Amino acid sequence: MSRPLSLKNSLFALLLTFLIAGAGAAIAYLIGLPIPFLLGSMCSVTIASLSGVRIYLPVWLRNAVFIMLGIQAGSGVRPETLSQIGEWPVSFLLLFVMLVTVTGCTFMLLRYVFRWDAQTAFFSSLPGALSFVMAAASETRADLVKITIIQTVRLLLLIGLLAPVLNVLGQSAPHIDFVASSANMQREWLALFVAGCAGALVGHYSRLPGGMMLGALLASALVYVTGVVSVRVPPEMADFGMVILGVLIGSRVDARHRGAILNYLPVALLAFVIGTATASAVCVLAWLATGLHPAQIALAFAPGALEALTVIAFSLGVDPAYVASHHVVRFMMIAIFVPFLARSLKKMDEKQTAAQVEF
Repeated sequence: MSRPLSLKNSLFALLLTFLIAGAGAAIAYLIGLPIPFLLGSMCSVTIASLSGVRIYLPVWLRNAVFIMLGIQAGSGVRPETLSQIGEWPVSFLLLFVMLVTVTGCTFMLLRYVFRWDAQTAFFSSLPGALSFVMAAASETRADLVKITIIQTVRLLLLIGLLAPVLNVLGQSAPHIDFVASSANMQREWLALFVAGCAGALVGHYSRLPGGMMLGALLASALVYVTGVVSVRVPPEMADFGMVILGVLIGSRVDARHRGAILNYLPVALLAFVIGTATASAVCVLAWLATGLHPAQIALAFAPGALEALTVIAFSLGVDPAYVASHHVVRFMMIAIFVPFLARSLKKMDEKQTAAQVEF
């Protein structure tokens, strides 16, 4: 376990982290990458972290950014968004189909091709909800290093490859007009800030994935839909927030993981390809069944990164409420079924171990 940083070292590490993330974001912007502030920051921080640079982001700053991004994403929810809810049950059903098929196909690859134990293969196969997956896996005999590598590589590739595709698809997506400025700006800003912080607090104690951001999003959406506020949230907020998200994603791996990444990278890449192909097939079904835009469906069905994908939805003008709700429902599905399945897989491993001992 790494030792806590002193105040002086903390400030230096934070400044260095900002410089690395900012440089990556600036380069990505200058060369014209899609969603540059997220991709550039994520790539530069990942490289630096794997090289042994200590990446540091204080919890208070991370939480503040989550609240800010939630407030901004919620400002994109419109009354007409609510009229689409009748179409969502079919979408949620197909989301469950996606969860089962992606997990099942990836599990069979890891279990029967690479001969991983059942519990490790299962937790490595679950699409997203990494914090919950790691917490649940830590209470079993699953290999946490393998799970971390598979899940982190999936997340990095997901954001890195999905962003350019969405940038193209998003050009033809139905865009949400974000609210114009109001005459009572100071009062409305105060109401929006108070609502966002209150929602974030509720979301934090709900223990849902990205709870603070989700709570702020829902509270922000409520005050916009009800007409309490109508101020325009500046897009620069999302740019800064994406840089911070890039830091969070890129810092999930460090120098300690270099050897394991080299060993398990081929497995992780193959698992990503199989999982993405399976999820894409279900996305096509969802598109045919609901008639929603492909960019909207891709963001909602992508396996992981609630915060990043919700912010990407906002930056593209795609309904963030639809995207966030699907990621939360997917997390709840995982949280409900994982304990029961993990118990069954534990028995499977125990039977296999006993059979090998007898042999």
